[in-house]
Amino acid sequence: MTGLREGFVAGLPKAELHVHHVGSASPRIVSELAARHPGTVPSDLEELRRFFEFRDFGHFVEVYLAVVDLVKTPEDIRYLTYEVARELAEAQSVRYAELTCTPYTSVLPHEPERGMPIEAYTEAIEDARVAAERDFGLVLRWIYDIPGEFGLPAAEETVRFAVDHGPAALVGFGLGGPEVGVDRPQFKPHFDAARAAGLHSVPHAGETTGPETVWSALRDLGAERIGHGTSAAQDPALLAHLATEGIPLEVCPSSNVATRAVPSLAEHPLPAFVAAGVVVTINSDDPPMFGTTLNQEYGVAADLLGLDEAGVADLARTAVRSSWAPDDVRRRILDEIDTYSGG
Repeated sequence: MTGLREGFVAGLPKAELHVHHVGSASPRIVSELAARHPGTVPSDLEELRRFFEFRDFGHFVEVYLAVVDLVKTPEDIRYLTYEVARELAEAQSVRYAELTCTPYTSVLPHEPERGMPIEAYTEAIEDARVAAERDFGLVLRWIYDIPGEFGLPAAEETVRFAVDHGPAALVGFGLGGPEVGVDRPQFKPHFDAARAAGLHSVPHAGETTGPETVWSALRDLGAERIGHGTSAAQDPALLAHLATEGIPLEVCPSSNVATRAVPSLAEHPLPAFVAAGVVVTINSDDPPMFGTTLNQEYGVAADLLGLDEAGVADLARTAVRSSWAPDDVRRRILDEIDTYSGG
């Protein structure tokens, strides 16, 4: 890292805006879930590391869904959520996180004999959220996302879960999964309904497809932040639009390399985003699956951008300001960053 004291990033108070619920399950958590539900996912930690070695984005989705299948009961949901919160707070100094949840793959409305009621799902994440704030001082909010690989039926159910069953801590509505062959415009009615219910729009776009997917997310889905947006660097007009409108990109460098969205960290477009005046936040996406942490992603960003401690602290402030945290939580974390960094 450029000009950073050892331990500076680890202790820096941070907000995490692009991190997936199931995708945050560390080997420790996955091992516990695999032991509860023996099957295709190994419970041995060394075997799990090999299991998480991705060949490409398609293979990542396969592995991700295999881990999703381990979360079978409300007790599993509660355990996963609470332990993810523990690791965010204790190991990453995260004070606030917007955790992207995919209730469709746990409720399984198309396979009710395998799924759980949405009411039980909601109760489990909310119980864990309240306990995490009490025990770790971590404020959690939820984003419900459509798993794009399941198409319109998943979109219809996810917006129903959000609008009819969403907890008060639900702040956003997203779209994840594969982009190729999953056009953004088909989900416009679902995002319209979610936005009408007061939820913010935060779809993934431009990760494994071109800039037009980002334009579509802005035009058709009313995106207020963009998940990844990697290919936006290919379109100067898009970069100018993002900068002018102040629409943040949720940048996840190591994820982009692991899924082959970019060839290497050295070729990551983060510097181009910053040079164009685009608001960027640094995030970890599915950190254990990509062998990273939010602390490591801040280190990567510091290297790519040539940042000193003041610059890294500014990245942390940008994430807080780009969040949908309550105003008092924002002020508190910003004050903590100032105190910690001397700024």
